[in-house]
Amino acid sequence: MNTFLIILLAIFAIMAVVSLVRGIVAFLQTTKVDLESGGENSKELMERQNAAMFSRIKYQALAIVVVAVLLMVNS
Repeated sequence: MNTFLIILLAIFAIMAVVSLVRGIVAFLQTTKVDLESGGENSKELMERQNAAMFSRIKYQALAIVVVAVLLMVNS
């Protein structure tokens, strides 16, 4: 059981980092588009940034739940 939970925790942590990187890339692209075009066409990139950051929060919450379950199982 512990092995499964630790693997699950590692997967959620990796997914949180991937989502963070995707959000940062979307942010940098949004900034570049804003500088080049004066703010036009950046709505799609802003939505991608928001979606990536929301998924990061989701994966972090799932990782916290797995840690809580690990603590409950091992106490």
